Amino acid sequence: MTFRALVLRQLEDRRTKAGFESLEMKDLPDDDVLVRVTHSSLNYKDGLAITGKGKIARIFPLVLGIDLAGEVVESRTDAWKPGDAVLATGWGLGEEHFGGYAEFARLEPHMLTRIPKDRDAAWAMALGTAGFTAMLAVVSLEEHGVRPEDGPIVVTGASGGVGSAAVRSLAAAGYEVVASTGRPELEAYHKSLGASDVLPRAELSRPSRPLESDRWAGAIDNIGSETLATILSQTKRAGAVASCGLAGGMDLPTTVFPFILRGVALLGIDSNFCPAERRNLIWNRLADVFTPEIVETMSETVPLEDVPAWAERIMNGQVRGRTVVHISS
Repeated sequence: MTFRALVLRQLEDRRTKAGFESLEMKDLPDDDVLVRVTHSSLNYKDGLAITGKGKIARIFPLVLGIDLAGEVVESRTDAWKPGDAVLATGWGLGEEHFGGYAEFARLEPHMLTRIPKDRDAAWAMALGTAGFTAMLAVVSLEEHGVRPEDGPIVVTGASGGVGSAAVRSLAAAGYEVVASTGRPELEAYHKSLGASDVLPRAELSRPSRPLESDRWAGAIDNIGSETLATILSQTKRAGAVASCGLAGGMDLPTTVFPFILRGVALLGIDSNFCPAERRNLIWNRLADVFTPEIVETMSETVPLEDVPAWAERIMNGQVRGRTVVHISS
């Protein structure tokens, strides 16, 4: 039996090239659970890998796709049985383990999460790594003690997948949310998700002083670099900033002043190797906040064959919200 997959290979000059191939079951890793993949998603990291603009892959050849959802077909463990509706994000999928851009995937039991009751694979991938990361950041802010009454929370990169999910998740939890974006034409979209205000990206994406007027009780940042430094300099005493991404760069041109003079906390969000118990908590929280109707407004579905073209779009900042990839029926 053959099935199609989007595979990344390394060329002789060490460049990489992604293309569609026919695989057989023997080509998959010898892991304990076989999943028929019905849906995946397109993330910024996927775009980096497909276009070759980022060194994401650690093995070759590699089935790309850092997310997947579908149904268990075979299992050599009691943890899962045929027919179980499952999803997988992180755990090196699409980096060092075959990922979701294929009709079948083999995974170890700990890599799978049960899709919440009354939700399906399409819903799960309308959230995927982005939604999971966003809610993980919200919970981390809550655990640090940032409360709605403390003041506004700013979300950078608000037009992307993590940003869109973060705006909605924070608003649902009662926070005043300010969406920072470089796409002012999407103001109505951000406010439909719960943002109280929309801030032009340029107000934060600039060199900053070590400390500026305190403005934010907290933040969820997807940009890094100067944007993260500016947010830190504007965060209120005992506030916290959850760092999720580096779309603006991996550097951080700041000083210790926000940390030692205001007690600001910088919270790193690792959604890749988050333990199973916490994953279940986060996905059940997502199920409470995101109805199928809500995820439909913040997502678009494309077939697997369109993924390379959409990878270029996401790298060019032309994708709003989430992109669900339909793999098989």
